[in-house]
Amino acid sequence: MKKFIETIKNIFKIEELRKRIGYTILLLLVYRLGSFIVLPGIDPTQLSNLQDQASEGLLSLLNMFSGGAFGNASIFALGVMPYISASIVIQLLGIMIPYFQRLQREGESGRRKMNQWTRYLTIVILAIQGPAYLTNLHAQLPESAFLAQGFAFNLMATIILIGGTMFVMWMGERITDRGLGNGISLIIMVGIIARLPYAITAEIGSRLSQSAGGGVLMFIIEMIVLFLIFIATIALVQGVRKIPVQYAKRIVGNKQYGGVRQYIPLKINAAGVMPIIFAQALMLLPLVFANFDSTRGLAAVLGDYTGFWYNFIFALLVIAFTYFYTAVTVRPSQMAEDMKKNGGFIPGVKPGKKTEEYLDSVMSKITLPGSIFLAIVAILPAFAMILGVNNQFAQFFGGTSLLILVGVVLDTLQQIESHLLMRHYDGLMKTGRLKGRSGM
Repeated sequence: MKKFIETIKNIFKIEELRKRIGYTILLLLVYRLGSFIVLPGIDPTQLSNLQDQASEGLLSLLNMFSGGAFGNASIFALGVMPYISASIVIQLLGIMIPYFQRLQREGESGRRKMNQWTRYLTIVILAIQGPAYLTNLHAQLPESAFLAQGFAFNLMATIILIGGTMFVMWMGERITDRGLGNGISLIIMVGIIARLPYAITAEIGSRLSQSAGGGVLMFIIEMIVLFLIFIATIALVQGVRKIPVQYAKRIVGNKQYGGVRQYIPLKINAAGVMPIIFAQALMLLPLVFANFDSTRGLAAVLGDYTGFWYNFIFALLVIAFTYFYTAVTVRPSQMAEDMKKNGGFIPGVKPGKKTEEYLDSVMSKITLPGSIFLAIVAILPAFAMILGVNNQFAQFFGGTSLLILVGVVLDTLQQIESHLLMRHYDGLMKTGRLKGRSGM
């Protein structure tokens, strides 16, 4: 504990790190404040129906990513999901369209151009989602909730929603450049953490009442189980397979270059949280058929979030999307080509095609256990609900909430760790295994 307190003191001794932390906290506070500012022309006292709707299905995911702004009809209601969707589309275009492939190889200038294309596409997505969100508001809220009506109101509200999301994007970029980094991820994480106190309060209330029972002892057991799940998720996020790469020696004048061995860290879960998001979106499709008599039974079975068939199909989709997204983001052909250009090779494997096949084989082998583990994490909230955990609190036992929290916290710790080690201070966890620590 004494070491930890000393490390906290060291953090605030570094002026640059102190400013970055303060800047990050300031922008995150602005974001949280904006999530409670209701769209002009809507009565905030009549939003109970919208908040109930935003606690189920895919809308609960949107509400989580926006930090509750979706259910509050806030100016930040659409959150960063349109930007995430645009980023995914641009990544896919980088595989299929030669122009975007060239941009990916152009380094920093190419990255700036792709970011610009992502912003343009985000605006297009917002122009579609904004009116759709307003249509949903009209369907969920009574007529008296709207203090303004007609085309002028819809146009004004759409412009505000677009401006709100673009402002959130701008704050995320500023946090990345002048704060602790990973701005968009930090904004999402803060929105998730903001819901945690309400979830814990609801769980304690249900345990102390007759609805769930068990008392304080059961709540303590739940917290211990949650802690163990966090540890297992950290192992999933940080797990890598290191591929040794040997670089050939080159003698230029009196100096020797190369001849060193490095490692390519292939992540067990290279797809991150995206497979769960894709699978959740796809699992909502059967609900479209709930209005037809012939398919109403199927929709009821697949709409039961704690049922066997829902979770079985959900787990299979997560595994399938993990393979798909890993194939999209990790390209062995590009890695093999880059190694060949830089005079590197994997010991015992011929450069070129053989190296590509070897990397592809390794990725296929490590992706299988990673995808199964990810599927288990995805369906853990359903098991928690079956065992009597409150629906709000159960979301933190797995799924997107857990993976985002673990991933972003680890990335932020690595950023702080690197600043401390650069100035010869001990890191946050002296015996820890953060990737940013030298000597790993």
